[in-house]
Amino acid sequence: MSRKLMDKRQRRLAAESGLRSHAWGGRLSVALVYPNVYHQAMSNLGFQTVYELLNRREDTLCERFFLPDADDLEEHRKTGYPLFSLETGRFLEDFDIIAVSISFENDYLNLPVLFELAHMPLMAGDRKDAYPLVLCGGVCAFLNPEPLAEIMDLFAIGEAEPILPGLVEALVTAPPDRDAALKMLATLPGVYVPSLYRVRYTDSGTVASYEPQPEAPEKVARQWVRRLDGTASRSCVLTDDTEFGDMALVEISRGCARKCRFCAAGYIYLPPRERSAAALQDALADGLAQRQRVGLVSPAVADHSQIGLIGQQILQAGGQISVASLRIDSLTAQEVESMAASGHRTVAIAPEAGSQRLRDFINKGLDEQQILAATQLIADGGIPNLKLYFLIGLPTETPEDMEELLTLAGKIRQVWLEAGRKRGRLGNLTLSVNPFIPKPFTPLQWAAMESTSILKKKIQRLRRQVGRMPNTSLICESLKSAELQALLSRGDRRVGRLLPHLADGQSLAVSCREESLGSDFYLTRERDEYETFPWEIIDQGVPRRFLWLEYQRAMAGESTPPCGPGCHRCGLC
Repeated sequence: MSRKLMDKRQRRLAAESGLRSHAWGGRLSVALVYPNVYHQAMSNLGFQTVYELLNRREDTLCERFFLPDADDLEEHRKTGYPLFSLETGRFLEDFDIIAVSISFENDYLNLPVLFELAHMPLMAGDRKDAYPLVLCGGVCAFLNPEPLAEIMDLFAIGEAEPILPGLVEALVTAPPDRDAALKMLATLPGVYVPSLYRVRYTDSGTVASYEPQPEAPEKVARQWVRRLDGTASRSCVLTDDTEFGDMALVEISRGCARKCRFCAAGYIYLPPRERSAAALQDALADGLAQRQRVGLVSPAVADHSQIGLIGQQILQAGGQISVASLRIDSLTAQEVESMAASGHRTVAIAPEAGSQRLRDFINKGLDEQQILAATQLIADGGIPNLKLYFLIGLPTETPEDMEELLTLAGKIRQVWLEAGRKRGRLGNLTLSVNPFIPKPFTPLQWAAMESTSILKKKIQRLRRQVGRMPNTSLICESLKSAELQALLSRGDRRVGRLLPHLADGQSLAVSCREESLGSDFYLTRERDEYETFPWEIIDQGVPRRFLWLEYQRAMAGESTPPCGPGCHRCGLC
């Protein structure tokens, strides 16, 4: 045993407040793994929700595992001490099932390290009955499970609330034989067992077909909660050692009606649903009893039909509000006032593209006048710093579009500086520019990602121009990181074999060469209308024909209006 590692475990537990795991004995034991460090994991509301759902049950106990911090990782490797749970220090193999919660594709690179520290084989085919089954859940599991299909034993396809009850009950009675258990679990709604499917490929390398065994469905239907008011998703464990340590997180809605064509969250969480202000009262009160600030979580916070009332409830209780970003076309002075009263020094808005043509292409539904009006509202509200989100490398993007991005940034900066001069203090403007990644189950899934060499030149140009703007800075996602994210979000099950190489620090090019794969095949190739995608083993509930027609509308420069309450225009709600 490593005393250094155990002491840190005890300190972290002592710094936490909130829900605790059940005691061992007579319960199904679940090891809940987040493939990143504690600081990141405890900032993730989905991870916390699963922890609460399991530990609220009397027949289940759930303990947490994380990627060790850098100094702890060194200690593990020096001492050979296995990965252990935060709650009791038990090892992964002591549990009945291992549940891995993954929200970000780049965290896949941490899986080989975690399995190495747990002294367990990475590939599912190498794990026999002596090891627990490994379940994968989280947004990555139902966006595209295939890159992890040879690592995970089974996947939860959809939202946790409708899947976990039946899955837990089935696991209690599952036969000890691994293969028999998987065949039984594959009959449950929302459970995907990849080993029960044979994948055939065409001569060109694309997926030809999936051939399921008799126990497995032809496609696995995504499961989702019909009515959010009967559920709760909030911070159940609070600690200062997270990105959002000064606030309690509360989910107020799920899904988005805007249908931005690049955004996976806008499609895989359809139909849009929200919790009523009345149903949120207890969660908000519980959060404010622990923290002064409440972080409202939603793909589109400002679109909530009762957002004003929710904000009033928090402010009247003496609390403060935090949101990730503000919706430009529904922003109000009251909302900005609430942000300022809550101590916000920086707010973010997302024009996404500089030119009107590209904003129409991605169905953003914004014009320049709305963007500048929102900027003026925020500036007049006294918030000193503004962050802008933009995409580059969108299909059909031209040098003129890049020039319009810079022109728009200049106009926003002018509004911002004039307001700052009136206040007697200039704030900062930050442009966050990230490469476009064509995500599964979006209309742009047929599009190619722009090559790294072209993206690099665009970023260099932006850096030169923005560098001449006082009080303005540019931040860009690593192109290497974006390339990996694209590969891991769009890949088939052959891509999983790259992970041990990438985790060892090999470049993507070398890793692909060693596994006889071509990165361009997955990244910079435009897809044919009739190509079968790896992720189409999932029935997402979004008709492929609708997505293809949206792609054609994009290429034709046409936009699609957002859904309203009870809308059936698109056939998705």
